[in-house]
Amino acid sequence: MKTSSVKELLASEKLLQEVNVKGWVRAFRSNRFIQLNDGSTINSIQCVVDFENTDEALLKRINTGAAVSINGTLVESQGKGQSVEVQVTNVEILGDADPDEVAKTILQPKRHSLELLRQQAHLRVRTNTFSAVMRVRSALSFAVHQYFQQNGFYYVNTPIITGSDAEGAGEMFRVTNFETNKAPLNEEGEVDYSQDFFGKQTNLTVSGQLEAETYAMGLGKVYTFGPTFRAENSNTTRHLAEFWMIEPEVAFNDLDANMDLSEDFIKYVLQYVLDNCKDDLEFLENRLLQEEKTKPQAERSEMSLIEKLRFVVDNNFKRVSYTEAIDILRNCKPNKKKKFQYLIDEWGADLQSEHERYLVEKHFKCPVILFDYPAKIKAFYMRLNEDGKTVRAMDVLFPGIGEMVGGSQREERLDVLKEKMAALDIPEEELWWYLDIRKFGTAVHSGFGLGFERLVLFTTGMSNIRDVIPYPRTPQNAEF
Repeated sequence: MKTSSVKELLASEKLLQEVNVKGWVRAFRSNRFIQLNDGSTINSIQCVVDFENTDEALLKRINTGAAVSINGTLVESQGKGQSVEVQVTNVEILGDADPDEVAKTILQPKRHSLELLRQQAHLRVRTNTFSAVMRVRSALSFAVHQYFQQNGFYYVNTPIITGSDAEGAGEMFRVTNFETNKAPLNEEGEVDYSQDFFGKQTNLTVSGQLEAETYAMGLGKVYTFGPTFRAENSNTTRHLAEFWMIEPEVAFNDLDANMDLSEDFIKYVLQYVLDNCKDDLEFLENRLLQEEKTKPQAERSEMSLIEKLRFVVDNNFKRVSYTEAIDILRNCKPNKKKKFQYLIDEWGADLQSEHERYLVEKHFKCPVILFDYPAKIKAFYMRLNEDGKTVRAMDVLFPGIGEMVGGSQREERLDVLKEKMAALDIPEEELWWYLDIRKFGTAVHSGFGLGFERLVLFTTGMSNIRDVIPYPRTPQNAEF
């Protein structure tokens, strides 16, 4: 007999059919009612056992966490909360779960702290919260690819091991084949990387942008979606050492077209989740409401989770220059009354999350795209404006999270790019290939980067980025 998923059975209107369903026991009460979940949906299906005609030794093995295969008849449910249930004719134990061992884990059916769940990350996907988060993550991932594929983009896999630092930040994980404390030295007493595996110093990538740019200048529209790494010693709720980045690059797009693309893309993927993850979003929304009740009134969100998603999908993003934003922030009440942790005194300040959230949540009350930032606080590859002091950069700001997207029109002029690299002491020989694409048919082009986990964080309402990736990599933590 074909095995049906719990999701399929709960949606079925074909009653009195013989079914087979496999899953894990969430609860077993009165020696009669099995709550069975297989991960296909947040909801479990009730399977009713005829305990009087079932072997007692078998009943004792139907414990929370056990994997079972059930044959039975799909019937209209007599209980509340579900429309159908399974009248069991046969139960097979596929994998036992010792109740004493289960009692030591997060599989026991009660509320657990998120910190405890992180300590048992290999089991947390068996809980309602994490199964919901991971199904939403999967749906978002699919929507990302669907959006770009439907809009003529080509998926490009950029290197994970690289000899260049796209951000100029220097906080990279080194890749070497040298044995610890046995690296050969050159005449200057420094490590001789010419003898290493790649013949030069290499690192794990912080971004696939530079390589994606070269492909956009041949394929027109490309995107990367893969792992990136930052060796930042940041133990915060918003940082990971290993995370996934979405990076489209488009030939012939200027900054305005780049802003259009980012807005259209974000609205598409969020609408996809609203359309396809209703049960999971409702569960996560209720979870968030319970969490909010424990906070002081001033710290509670003005919108529910689904309202926040609709807020982004339904509102046009407000486009505001950095200069205009600085004027707003400089003259706002929180700044004048010194309520901001970082006060805004002058043009050129690097905006913090508190400033970005004020603009979105208090001043404009809609998502905001800031553009034309000071060149001094942005990367070398961003196109210099005619004023000589700002660049064609943009950030998309969201409620509750601040910056979601960072992008720019790229500097296509070879002479200007060389000047900017020289000013930052970036050797031309390191990026000769990047400079090369400005020599052979250079053209205006633009792109942006979106940290996928930040998007999942916003979409699920979770408060810690470690809870939206299966196995988080953070300082002092690579347990699983």
